Amino acid sequence: MRTINIILAGPRGRMGSEALHLIQNTPHFNLVAAIDRKNEGKLISDIEGLPALHAPVFEDLQKCLQTVQADVLLDLTTPEIGKKHVQIAMSHGLRSVVGTTGFTEEEIHALSTEAKERNIGTIIAPNFAIGAVLMMKFAHMAAKYFQDVEIIELHHDRKLDAPSGTALKTADLIRTVREPKKQGHPNEEEQLQGARGATIDGIHIHSVRLPGLIAHQEVLFGGNGQMLSIRHDSFNRESFMSGVKLAVETVMNLDVLVYGLENIID
Repeated sequence: MRTINIILAGPRGRMGSEALHLIQNTPHFNLVAAIDRKNEGKLISDIEGLPALHAPVFEDLQKCLQTVQADVLLDLTTPEIGKKHVQIAMSHGLRSVVGTTGFTEEEIHALSTEAKERNIGTIIAPNFAIGAVLMMKFAHMAAKYFQDVEIIELHHDRKLDAPSGTALKTADLIRTVREPKKQGHPNEEEQLQGARGATIDGIHIHSVRLPGLIAHQEVLFGGNGQMLSIRHDSFNRESFMSGVKLAVETVMNLDVLVYGLENIID
């Protein structure tokens, strides 16, 4: 397998530092640079707590791309920065794998159009855990038979966006096979605003943020005399790395944007 040269954005984050170990331990992955808001001019190996990878650190992606040749940008930063980075990467003809969430439908549509016009493979993944992708697929299957559904997503208290990208993606998949429906009693009234969570086409989404959590989601389907619960739990960030590896390898053969790993696994 040919070597894939990678620029990693967000090397000091929890996901980024785990991705560095993935790159270090994958023979056909090669880190050529990293993007970090600190440590301009240093090497990854100079930063305490990070693996001994001798790749230069840049604070600005534009500046990095003026001097570094790469195959893939792996962005594991924040929604705000990730959105800027994927635009810059596209303008330079660079493939991207973006693990940040918070993209709106309009933003995904606009990026999809640009990727298609430029023939640039791009993957935006709300969740890299293969089990979470299967959870979404199973929820999509179940929604054909259960109209009443609520989503509960639980994450660590440092997460910036709510609901999570995984919850929104799950709701989007359910909506493709479910007609909009107002759930609960027709005269239901919230005694505290937000008690029933956010809603999309009548699907209620609840976000929990607590220290000690990593990434968890439960999709509850209710029917007459029965309930179906589909749940996935990530207990550490190593659980995401198989999906990161798959996405980096797959994007090399794409010329369009793919939103969600469920579209690249059988």
